[in-house]
Amino acid sequence: MVQLGLVVAQFNKERPLTQEMADLAREAAQDRGADIVETVEVPGSYDTPLAADRLARRDDVDAVTVIGAIVTGDTDHDQVIADAAAQGLTEVSLDRDTPVTLGITGPGMSQDEADARVDYGATAVDSAIDLVHELES
Repeated sequence: MVQLGLVVAQFNKERPLTQEMADLAREAAQDRGADIVETVEVPGSYDTPLAADRLARRDDVDAVTVIGAIVTGDTDHDQVIADAAAQGLTEVSLDRDTPVTLGITGPGMSQDEADARVDYGATAVDSAIDLVHELES
C-alpha cells in the first residue's frame, strides 16, 4: 500500500476551494488503495515546500501530494508565488528522492477557472501513486 503525505494550502478561504480539492484527493487515495498518513495545512502555496520536505523525510511516507489554488490578483504576485512553490517542491523531491506531486492550480486563474479545476487534488494523488509504482519497478 502506498502511503502519502498531503499538504493543503489554505489561502483561498472565502470559499472552501482547497478543502474540496483535499476531499477529492482523499477519495482518490481511498479508491486506489493508498493511505494518507498525515495532512499538513499551511497558510498558502508559498509555504508548501517546507511542509512537503518535513513529510518527505518520514519513513512512513512514500510520496507527497501538494494541493492549492493560486488565483490571479491585480499584480503579478500570483506568478511569483507559483514559481517559488514549484521550484521549492522540485528541490524537495530531488533532495529527498521522494515523489512530490504538484496539485497547485494557477497562476493566472480566475475564481471560476479555479472552481473548474478542483479535480487537480485527485489528479495529483493519482500521479503520486503512479510515480511510486513506476520508481519501484
